[in-house]
Amino acid sequence: MNIEVTETAESYLADLLDKQDVEGIAVRMFVTQPGTPYAETCLAYCKPEEVIEDDVVYNMSKLRFYFEKNSLPYLEEAIVNYAEDRMGGQLTIKAPNAKVPKISADSPLEEQVNYILYTQINPGLASHGGEVSLVDLVEEEKGFVAVLKFGGGCQGCSAVDMTLKDGVEKTLLAEVEQLVAVRDETDHSVTANAYYQ
Repeated sequence: MNIEVTETAESYLADLLDKQDVEGIAVRMFVTQPGTPYAETCLAYCKPEEVIEDDVVYNMSKLRFYFEKNSLPYLEEAIVNYAEDRMGGQLTIKAPNAKVPKISADSPLEEQVNYILYTQINPGLASHGGEVSLVDLVEEEKGFVAVLKFGGGCQGCSAVDMTLKDGVEKTLLAEVEQLVAVRDETDHSVTANAYYQ
């Protein structure tokens, strides 16, 4: 488990727990909507009766953390820090893998495709107000076909075929071994937000 809680964050959280006046209270960390663009990394008080059986326990010198088991891949490389400033201080959580977990060749195919979309493809499309998302993976004779949907400035854009073939498809096929093709199922007749009309 590669999650860092700095000493300042540990002290700050321990002080908060002391003020709760509940025997055995701890901190619980989890990710809501993990693996999506809407993922949020959360810290919450955790009373002894709120501990879930498969939570992963991390005992620190001043407090105890419980990590939701399903959130662990999304919490890899997370850093919980507390920095003092003129206004008192601020607790921050940086979880670079919350929206997209770290992947390997053993990761599920859907996670591999989403990882490439969110880390390599969508940042480039964002400059045109566009995005692309995975709708489905269809198994065919020679391998899998990724069914994609474009949104924002890409929907109805006259350059979308070039974007699909020269950018998205080329990148996905090079990065994800099991993919043999990419298919676009966007309704491009809607051109209201298109980058190129």
